[in-house]
Amino acid sequence: MTAPALALQDLHHTFFPGTPSEQRALQGVDLTMQERDFVVVIGVNGSGKSTLLNTIAGALPLDRGTVRLGGRDATRWSEWRRAALVGRVFQNPMSGSIPHLTVAENLAVAAKRGRRRGVLIGALGRGRRRDLAERVSDLGLGLEDRLDTPVGALSGGQRQALTLLMATLVRPELLLLDEHTSALDPRSTEQVVQLTDRIVRKEGLTTLMVTHSLQQAVALGDRVVLMHQGRIVQTIGGARKRQLRVEELLDSFERLRSADLVDQSSADMLGRLYI
Repeated sequence: MTAPALALQDLHHTFFPGTPSEQRALQGVDLTMQERDFVVVIGVNGSGKSTLLNTIAGALPLDRGTVRLGGRDATRWSEWRRAALVGRVFQNPMSGSIPHLTVAENLAVAAKRGRRRGVLIGALGRGRRRDLAERVSDLGLGLEDRLDTPVGALSGGQRQALTLLMATLVRPELLLLDEHTSALDPRSTEQVVQLTDRIVRKEGLTTLMVTHSLQQAVALGDRVVLMHQGRIVQTIGGARKRQLRVEELLDSFERLRSADLVDQSSADMLGRLYI
């Protein structure tokens, strides 16, 4: 039996433990993804979405729990070691690429993902440049004619599209998308969303995507996971996911908000009685 592409068990992470600012960002998260799964994570600010991706990528240590990638226990692996298996696109288009290097040079770096040496940025022969131009042309943004343009001169949408290509140039075992359209204008957002769906489907990539957009949560992926206060509180998949509407997700958020208000009301009442 093939091991899951990603298996998370009992993940815990606390910011500023033991201080007045203590925040329990993850409180026992369990999640399993099979190869080619496309899971979308939603939740309000502070629900633990980005912290979840950071612990998977190795950017944040866990207080408790295990992270397994393709059956391998990666819990204690460094971020660099995990990068050989994990592609990632960040919220900020300025992240994930090197602004003073050209489009072609950034792609050359991406082709060596997870290796410490041998980047050889200058080793871009004619055949290699032709291959890169063909890959870039698939973005549909005309960047195949701008291989020698510094990435810092590109628009936010162009740069984010290029970063998505860089993250998948060497096929990752897991692709992490951390609100990768939230800093873009509406037109660029639509372009990057369509490109994301096309690349993930065409390459059959196992993908975990965090978003604030309920429209994207409905349109993309095979499963939606709702996080709240560091926990997964709802999972929607299968036929229900295919029929999902934004209004249903809004109802879920409203139920959580109402429960929070009840909890706060109870706390206030107990405070008046006993303090």
